[in-house]
Amino acid sequence: MIAFFIVVACAATIFRSNHREISDVAEAARALAPFAGRFAALLFGIGLINASLMSAAILPLATTYNVCEGLGFEAGIDRGLREAPVFYGLYTGLIVFGPGFVLLPRLPLLQVILISQIANGILLPFVLAFMLLLVNNPSLMGEYRNRRWANVIAGGTSVAMVLLTAALIWTSVAG
Repeated sequence: MIAFFIVVACAATIFRSNHREISDVAEAARALAPFAGRFAALLFGIGLINASLMSAAILPLATTYNVCEGLGFEAGIDRGLREAPVFYGLYTGLIVFGPGFVLLPRLPLLQVILISQIANGILLPFVLAFMLLLVNNPSLMGEYRNRRWANVIAGGTSVAMVLLTAALIWTSVAG
């Protein structure tokens, strides 16, 4: 939700300020100043730091849990290193790789953010379809499997995501 409102607020103000091409985060912060006041850059920076810290704290751990549970490895911070070596190895690797990647010299960070979000949008329909199959599997979920109304909402969301992904790909290719 925070990211959504950041994107909407920035898009609305940057569009009105005729800054159509933003190549780095500093330009985005400066473009907000005429409409959001002299503290716009400071607020924008605080929002980016907040999003970065939340991502740095949550994303490696969530990814590690998902990968280890999906592949059948022992997972959990309540386990010891000897009980869950793959979990701790992957978690440590992700914590080292993330900052190491971002600190590469001359890395266009804004483009990296955009590409990662595009990849997320393209992969999301596949994840949603797989999740729908899992939550509707009676042998896996038993009495907790999805009900009809939940499938209607999830199916509608999945269809909308597929259509939006197709539109994204089409506009990217067609210009």
